[in-house]
Amino acid sequence: MTDTAPAIELKGISKSFGPVQANKDIAMRVMPGTIHGIIGENGAGKSTLMSILYGFYKADRGEIFIGGKEARITDSQSAIAAGIGMVFQHFKLVQNFTVLENIILGAEDGPMLRPSLARARGVLKQLSDEYELSVDPDQLIENLSVGHQQRVEILKALYRQADILILDEPTGVLTPAEADHLFRILDNLRSEGKTIILITHKLREIMEITDTVSVMRRGQMTATVKTAETSPGELAELMVGRKVLLQVDKSPAKVGAPILQIENLRHVDSHGVERLRGVSLEVRAGEVLGIAGVAGNGQSELLEVLGGYADATGSVTVNGKPLPLTGTGADGAARRKTGIAHVPEDRQTEGLIMPYTAWENTVFGYHREPEFQSGMLMDNAKIREQAQDKMTRYDVRPPDPSLPAKAFSGGNQQKIVLAREIERDPDVLLIGQPTRGVDIGAIEFIHKEIIRLRDTGKAILLVSVELDEIFALSDRIAVMFDGQVMGERMPNETDQTELGLLMAGVTERPGGDPIKAVDAALEQKEQREASQHD
Repeated sequence: MTDTAPAIELKGISKSFGPVQANKDIAMRVMPGTIHGIIGENGAGKSTLMSILYGFYKADRGEIFIGGKEARITDSQSAIAAGIGMVFQHFKLVQNFTVLENIILGAEDGPMLRPSLARARGVLKQLSDEYELSVDPDQLIENLSVGHQQRVEILKALYRQADILILDEPTGVLTPAEADHLFRILDNLRSEGKTIILITHKLREIMEITDTVSVMRRGQMTATVKTAETSPGELAELMVGRKVLLQVDKSPAKVGAPILQIENLRHVDSHGVERLRGVSLEVRAGEVLGIAGVAGNGQSELLEVLGGYADATGSVTVNGKPLPLTGTGADGAARRKTGIAHVPEDRQTEGLIMPYTAWENTVFGYHREPEFQSGMLMDNAKIREQAQDKMTRYDVRPPDPSLPAKAFSGGNQQKIVLAREIERDPDVLLIGQPTRGVDIGAIEFIHKEIIRLRDTGKAILLVSVELDEIFALSDRIAVMFDGQVMGERMPNETDQTELGLLMAGVTERPGGDPIKAVDAALEQKEQREASQHD
């Protein structure tokens, strides 16, 4: 009797991009019929390794074995021929094609499409029934929810007879109910003997669904452990190289009077679609109001209106003073003068000017204030001095103000933006996706800074797609779906299931399968947006 060969075995995989070594002598074994997680900080080499396995990159050296036999994977077609499929974080679908057309694209039986479509329809129904991947084969991709588009990507791989499936951050844009459904699908695939590699930064998901997990740090594989024999804390330490505080340490909020008050806020985008539909909220001194929701449900537009980036109707007051929502006085500069600071969702396009130096970025938006002026010119020496102080106190690495913003990692870029906004001592801090693309060590620091500001009596409006982060930081939670507030909850009086349903527009727990209620709510949203679109 011989031992079962690994579904995947990597030996000595190395890959460099110029002077940067992305992968160094990687060895990994993934057994068939298992779900194998891969975690690591940004730049650890996870995506490079999977791109080598899927044929997007060619390793400088090393060997790949599939089912015990050496495989030469030179491109994605040879990866597919070896039985490997990949579901990317950003889906590779043609939006104005149907589900069926996307399924067969690149895998047609011949020049005549009709036989290919007929065959694919039958195979698609069989796969849908077998793996709970139900989706209308005749729907256009652009009319499908994100969760359904992800199912199409999985069906594409299965249609091409993939036995190994790689998923890159698969739950980043899913509601908890959709994520739970995805995990049921993965469990079904595993039970049918499929091998799954799951790349995710969410330790809770690793613990919930994987059999084994590999940890990468700085291009090297630091450990592979059985999931049942480890813990989130141990995995975080393996990722970072030191102990990390995973829980936010905070005292009960000392809540004061309302500072930011929003009533019946409405915003219509450039396509004529109403993105904010009568939003009413208030944020009080000394509290964090967390806004939960799947991306694309009005949270971004809420921050843009409050930050002075977009026009709206309704009423917004700060410390009892009304803010203009259109025309003169409704821009970002005017908002800053009222005591609003803004850490935008996309730090690289909205928070920083990437070619400019760190010291310049630490003062943008505030550079015309008297303290930074010297006669007719800016006092650059003072700005540099303050920048050095901010970078030291906010642990920006390297602490060199002369480097351009693009030279810093995502986490350190975020710290530069935070330092600039928090150090202005605002009455209201708007903060969007504070830890998106940020390493776990920097997450710990950013969370501490948010709570520190709260404890000085400031009002904080926090938007995040990460429910764990919402629960950890918020004193109250409001949930948005389709441009409306579906409800408010106290963190200790709710759970992820209830919030997840609210995030999908379901206000009462359904008696049956929640995914059906979620699908119905998402379909209504899509129909409304389609009817309003120019």
